[in-house]
Amino acid sequence: MVDVRHEFALSDGSARFAVAGSSDVGAVRRLNEDSFLARLPVFVVADGMGGHAFGDRASQAAVAVFASRFGDMELARPQDVLDTVRRANDAVLQMSRESDTPGALSGTTLTGVALVQLDSGGFGWMVFNVGDSRVYSWDGHTLSQVSVDHSAVQEMVDSGEITRSEAERHPDRNVVTRALGASQSVRPDSWILPAGGHQAFLVCSDGLTKELDDDEIAGLIAQGANGSISDIAERLVTAAVAAGGGDNVTVVIVDAVFEADGGAGAEADEADDDTVERPGGTESITTLEMLEDTLPRR
Repeated sequence: MVDVRHEFALSDGSARFAVAGSSDVGAVRRLNEDSFLARLPVFVVADGMGGHAFGDRASQAAVAVFASRFGDMELARPQDVLDTVRRANDAVLQMSRESDTPGALSGTTLTGVALVQLDSGGFGWMVFNVGDSRVYSWDGHTLSQVSVDHSAVQEMVDSGEITRSEAERHPDRNVVTRALGASQSVRPDSWILPAGGHQAFLVCSDGLTKELDDDEIAGLIAQGANGSISDIAERLVTAAVAAGGGDNVTVVIVDAVFEADGGAGAEADEADDDTVERPGGTESITTLEMLEDTLPRR
């Protein structure tokens, strides 16, 4: 368990953060292949790919690259985050090249959220994703998935072949279509979201979402609203293990409160002219790199 609290000044106000992270091997696996980083300005979860050589080391290597790059920074920049994803991919590839096992592959998913300085002078949240670990936002009432799974079943849902409920039971539900270490280059999806007021994010491996649906996750978060976020993190992990725990379970929760001096928030709508609307809603987001078929979903 990691529980961190931090406060610092921004150009137009201040921000207070509470961060908690928790991980469990689950009820079936012998080895925990998940790794996480719960520290400003970047919050990351990596899930080593089961069946590949050194899945645990792959996730650790990816997270270590982020920890090294952003260790002394309070705000990141979007391009720095994207560059670090690519360096993390190089680190995982290097593990495969150095392996004593011929043909061995190491792989990991990687997803996270970062507090970033924008070219406009404002700041915002950058969500980035490779694989099927997830980032959710929580507004005190509603849990919304921000990232989009890079998985075989997500592609089938997008094409209309199966429903979301059918995807949860589909035999290919563990097949990811992007991962660090899978090729020489990696293409993360990323989004910029406004920062301001009271906001919270949940970053998790699929060990949580395989066992608990979004309504169950939201219910557990709401039940713990009057407690600490470390209690909520533990509650989520414990519930996923109790529900079956077929995979490693890792969660990172970020709770942020921004206080403005004469007007604050991330002016994300000024950061880039390339904006799209969320399906089913009117909230605009800014895309840095995004495939047309992988839009954020509610």
